[in-house]
Amino acid sequence: MTDSIAPLILVDGSSYLYRAFHALPPLTTSTGKPTGAVKGVLNMLKSLRKQYPDSPFAVVFDAKGPTFRDALFENYKSHRPPMPDDLRLQVEPLHASVKALGLPLLCIDGVEADDVIGTLARQSAALGCPVVISTGDKDMAQLVDDHITLVNTMTGTVMDADGVREKFGIGPELIIDYLALMGDKVDNIPGVPGVGEKTALGLLTGLGGGMDVIYANLDKIAELPIRGAKKLAEKMLEHKDMAYLSHQLATIKVDVELDVRVDALHPTEPNREALIELYRKLEFKNWLDDLLREAKAAGEAVEAPNQAEAVEPEYETILDQARFDIWLNRLQNATLIAFDTETTSIHAQQADLVGISFAVSPHEAAYVPLAHNYMGVPDQLDRDQVLAALKPVLEDPGKRKVAQHAKYDMNVLAHYGIQVQGVAFDTMLESYVLDSTATRHDLDSLALKYLGTGTVRFEDIAGKGAKQLTFDQIALEQAGPYAAEDADLTLRLHQTLWQKLQGITSLAKVLEQIEMPLVPVLARIERSGALVDAKLLGIQSRELGDKMVALERQAFELAGEEFNLGSPKQLCAILYEKQGLPVISKTAKGQPSTAESVLAELADQGYELPQVIMQYRTVSKLKSTYTDRLPEQINPRTGRIHTSYHQAVTATGRLSSSDPNLQNIPIRSAEGRRIRQAFIAPPGYKIMAADYSQIELRIMAHLAQDEGLLDAFRKGLDVHRATAAEVFGVALDEVSNDQRRSAKAINFGLIYGMSAFGLAKQIGVDRKQSQDYIDRYFTRYPGVLRYMEDTRAQAAEKGFVETLFGRRLYLPEIHSKNQAMRKGAERTAINAPMQGTAADIIKRAMIEVDRWLQSSGLDARVVMQVHDELVLEVREDLLDQVSAGLCERMSAAAELDVPLLVETGIGDNWDEAH
Repeated sequence: MTDSIAPLILVDGSSYLYRAFHALPPLTTSTGKPTGAVKGVLNMLKSLRKQYPDSPFAVVFDAKGPTFRDALFENYKSHRPPMPDDLRLQVEPLHASVKALGLPLLCIDGVEADDVIGTLARQSAALGCPVVISTGDKDMAQLVDDHITLVNTMTGTVMDADGVREKFGIGPELIIDYLALMGDKVDNIPGVPGVGEKTALGLLTGLGGGMDVIYANLDKIAELPIRGAKKLAEKMLEHKDMAYLSHQLATIKVDVELDVRVDALHPTEPNREALIELYRKLEFKNWLDDLLREAKAAGEAVEAPNQAEAVEPEYETILDQARFDIWLNRLQNATLIAFDTETTSIHAQQADLVGISFAVSPHEAAYVPLAHNYMGVPDQLDRDQVLAALKPVLEDPGKRKVAQHAKYDMNVLAHYGIQVQGVAFDTMLESYVLDSTATRHDLDSLALKYLGTGTVRFEDIAGKGAKQLTFDQIALEQAGPYAAEDADLTLRLHQTLWQKLQGITSLAKVLEQIEMPLVPVLARIERSGALVDAKLLGIQSRELGDKMVALERQAFELAGEEFNLGSPKQLCAILYEKQGLPVISKTAKGQPSTAESVLAELADQGYELPQVIMQYRTVSKLKSTYTDRLPEQINPRTGRIHTSYHQAVTATGRLSSSDPNLQNIPIRSAEGRRIRQAFIAPPGYKIMAADYSQIELRIMAHLAQDEGLLDAFRKGLDVHRATAAEVFGVALDEVSNDQRRSAKAINFGLIYGMSAFGLAKQIGVDRKQSQDYIDRYFTRYPGVLRYMEDTRAQAAEKGFVETLFGRRLYLPEIHSKNQAMRKGAERTAINAPMQGTAADIIKRAMIEVDRWLQSSGLDARVVMQVHDELVLEVREDLLDQVSAGLCERMSAAAELDVPLLVETGIGDNWDEAH
């Protein structure tokens, strides 16, 4: 191939559309429209354009309707199922996107994409121009020659003539004969009955030619080393007409009359406006963001959704007292202030304040730099004086404020003696409450989705990687507009989001009565932090290290050799190649899987090595994530660990935490519980843990209004034992521990939508027995079954489910044509109201407990929240008083038709108290 000439790139669009649809994870918009295949093909096209920037280019698709092959053979492609609805919906937006990218798109009536590609390829090759055909279709191998190469962009493989010979065992000149002999089930090319890949290959290589050579030498077939060779000649003769018909059907036409010339296939500049519109509809957020930023850099005004005209923002950087006084006066007289801090770290407890920005009206904002530090930085206002002037405004509870992720800014300013009050809105939480799954809830994503605008990203002004600047090192010419934009966008987002929320009263209440009051509560918990015993963690870390060594030795003995336990490749070789264990599932690349779920199944089947590997992984994770890491996370300023709580991450409303993640410390293993022993009380205090007992089951009883469950909880029965008595048909006092364990699995399994198959695996019975248990459960508790059926129906009708307090979880996949996705949405529909209500209850409890502790002055503070549990430090002489007050407020956090039972424990450390 001539390197100096840019090759013609021909893309088999139809092949890639199907492959992307079947190979890639399903992707949908927030309204449930499928987009995964479109994104997959566009990704591939963008990659190809980068690889061949100067090449002529065409994307070729099959046209609707019959082709000449249908006239040759009426059953051609008759076995193909109709195009799935979720794929058909993606054809038009894909075609539109390809055209908007400026790529020539060909779709010729009466001719398949293969024939269009074949014709253009041969024309280009005849002109001495090299051709690269991007396809995953094996039929295209017949086109390969000195000028034409195939590339599979999804796998990255390239195939020239030698590659064809290596893959198929024959050259490109024999591919048509090969396909004709063995036929093609996908296209319903009949071939010769009984001739498969090996026989076809044996005929072609054994007789040294194609169909004509084979039929001229039928008498020689019996001598070939082919299975069934003696009767093969007779079979070939009997089906000669079918063989030659198959040859015609498998032959890609290279002489189609086309209205397009090869030299006309040159891409044009992308239509940015059309792409922006398409990417908005398809919700390709990153690509849309890139385009909007390009338009902004080019000085082009882009019309935002529901916005008649773009407004040029006015941002200023305040460096003199006179301008600051003007803005201070505006803040003092404003009805709503948007504010944002700029700092040196994303971790609030370690961050130094660099500057602060404000906005009081849309498209206008100011940044006050306070601590920029680089060569040539202009004089800045005195930080202490500015903060002293701002303190009365920021601490005024009557002065309404809005921020994006307000908790962070509140914690940063608290380090400078400012206790921010009056934060009425948080745009992150407004978006989260409006629709928790529609988008990520960071400022860039929200501006893109709700304002249709791209933003200046931190990486744009600070760089990336190890050389990334901290904000104090960024020049004011860049830092000022960036910071001011944050405040402006926050104000504009609030106006948009709050208007939407006001239209849904229940959601506005969730924001105003749960999420916003929780912000200062979580801020206080984060600032309090938790005390940990670094010395004890060090001891535990060494012990876990010793255990890892022992498990490693055990694994080597079982494997019969040493290997890297952390290497999936080496583990795969040991388990499947050396030990011959059954392959339960494979990775996306077709390799036997060594995932946790696979190892667990192998361990259940009695294989010892997978069990040891699982133990090793568990111990390793505990060591690296907790016993090694926790001492490093102790804040030198406070001597404590300060986790960050996230209100806008989980779909259902539950809090999550990071640095460290307190939600995932395992409590079922002795090693996990020992880690909790390192969370200690300071001298003179105790750790008090209070958590709800079986809260989700109680919520289910309330929502389902099932008399059997309601009665069990009202009478204070052990609900798992009561369920076991009902399901297994025994007296309450005769329920065995195994029966109770199975009943517990049923109770919780049904909440999470567990199937009979899943339950069978968990409790160690066959599927039939498991289904029988479920059927008996629903017979005894008909209200639960009715609730589940009603919830599915309501989810399908409304597109969302709600918690007891009105929080919504939208389910765009509830109408998916993909059964697995639809069933998953139905399971979520059943579980989300329970899990979400539990999340709302613990949040309401935290707000009330915090209000009580703040107003009473009691020497006690919440230091952690984990799932349904609150962990406090309490002065020793106040334990009874705090325990009583805590239980009272947590129990009253919701009015259910069953009692909310709260259990408390006390100890010197978290494990003792739990």
